[in-house]
Amino acid sequence: MTTAELIVTGSVIRTADHRAPIVEAFAVRDGRILDVGTRAEMDAHRGPDTRMLDVGDAAVYPGFVDVHNHHALAGRTELFELSLPPSLGLDDILDLVREKACALPPDAWIVGGPVSTTLLPGLANSSVRQRLDEAAGGRPVVLVEDSRHNRWASTRALQLAGITADSIPSGGVTVFDPDDGTPTGVLFEAAGIPVQEAYDRSGGLTGEQHVAASRRGVEILNSYGITTFQDAGVSTDILAALATLDRSHELTAWVVSSLLINDEIFGFDPIGTPLIDLGEQFRTPHHRPDFVKIFLDGVPPARTASFLEPYMADAVHGAHFHGETTMDFDELHTWLRSVAERGLGAKVHCTGDGSARLVLDVAERIRSDGFTTPIQIAHGQFLADDDIPRLRALDVSADISPFIWFPGVIPQALAEVLGDRAEHSQPNRALLDAGALVAGGSDWPVSESPNTLEGLQGLVTRADPLGRAPGVLWPEQAITAEEALQVFTINAATAMGLGAETGSLTPGKSADFVVLARDAIAGPADEIVHTPVRSTWFAGREVYSAG
Repeated sequence: MTTAELIVTGSVIRTADHRAPIVEAFAVRDGRILDVGTRAEMDAHRGPDTRMLDVGDAAVYPGFVDVHNHHALAGRTELFELSLPPSLGLDDILDLVREKACALPPDAWIVGGPVSTTLLPGLANSSVRQRLDEAAGGRPVVLVEDSRHNRWASTRALQLAGITADSIPSGGVTVFDPDDGTPTGVLFEAAGIPVQEAYDRSGGLTGEQHVAASRRGVEILNSYGITTFQDAGVSTDILAALATLDRSHELTAWVVSSLLINDEIFGFDPIGTPLIDLGEQFRTPHHRPDFVKIFLDGVPPARTASFLEPYMADAVHGAHFHGETTMDFDELHTWLRSVAERGLGAKVHCTGDGSARLVLDVAERIRSDGFTTPIQIAHGQFLADDDIPRLRALDVSADISPFIWFPGVIPQALAEVLGDRAEHSQPNRALLDAGALVAGGSDWPVSESPNTLEGLQGLVTRADPLGRAPGVLWPEQAITAEEALQVFTINAATAMGLGAETGSLTPGKSADFVVLARDAIAGPADEIVHTPVRSTWFAGREVYSAG
């Protein structure tokens, strides 16, 4: 009988493996699950040097899996930027910019965020931009909005980016003041990229700072019990940081990176084929550059998402505006076939049901071409009823982010542009009933926290896990707590191509698990989020302890 290095026992050990969903114990050797079963069965693996971990009345789950986040951006904001609570009003934001500016050289950039999307209409005039200029002492400022798709920039930042009344960036939307014709600094989607590029020309972050940002992002994820994640859009700097961490044995999570095909918001360079060509050099044992990322549309509050039915009428777009996709059928098919030929998967950003349908139509062609490449519809918040069964039929997974759909500023902004349709988002019950693979993600730092327990509770209650607002969103689409745990463990791992490595406590897989103070999903649904994480373990070693 093989001797274990670690044996874990407890009252409740949930495996996320349907063959043995709850066990009494499991054994670990060489960072892998050696065996699962009863205490007596695992005792057969005990040797003189075996470490015994009895968690008592606490609960053990597989390490949580986050199929969609931007770990390095979150780490960078915390360590090197002006971090703004998204609930702040304009005066409070300006006060913090002023405070930050006092500690900086005269020409230093102030970069940070997020600014609430509901503030953008009020920011779109020259007088407010001038208030930002005054607070910053004339320094270049760029603040990202909470969807991370849009920006607000100061006059000096616009000048350095070459954005004037006579020089408008291609792509996206630059908002001009109707009274004086000058750019207000509000920049939607790709219109903000020249500002990011101007910041990068000023020096940006060093390689060491990128490593620190990734390290910090992973540390935060570990503190919430997360041991596997997919970064939804990376640069060569982020790829290099992850590879550096893993090669120095500091990467405490499985990471799948998504290589940008197009870049509507980040301003990274290179992207597309040149980035894909570089990806393989950053592969390490725990870092896999196995996906590409395609932005197929934007976000509904900015009317840059693509819908089958038109947006609510407004003065700018009229009554028949549906939004647009960044690619047509042929271009999307060309890209997906190209990446499939390379053996890569594709994460496709779709926030409208029109863009989601386009993905499914192209996936149908890709499958008929004979390719089985993984395809994820990222966000999947709006899907036509007729399209829901197609996800299973075409083996397309739904990457969902229950952290951002209710309540808060984003759902409020959705209602303003979509009307009653905003109340029918995230059809998760229908997706599961149709047999689709539903994978959970946080979209952190678009969401304020990557706390998987918030996502679990939201999926079950369809209400705000933190009690910030009353009401529920489309309660018929609630799923069970057991299903929610699958969504944030084995389902998400499978969707990102790591189902054979992690996502469940199954013999042969990586010994990735989280110890919770209690069996969160067995108690009241509205108490799930209040369950403390006691410790997180990656490959059989403790990487976070609550102390």
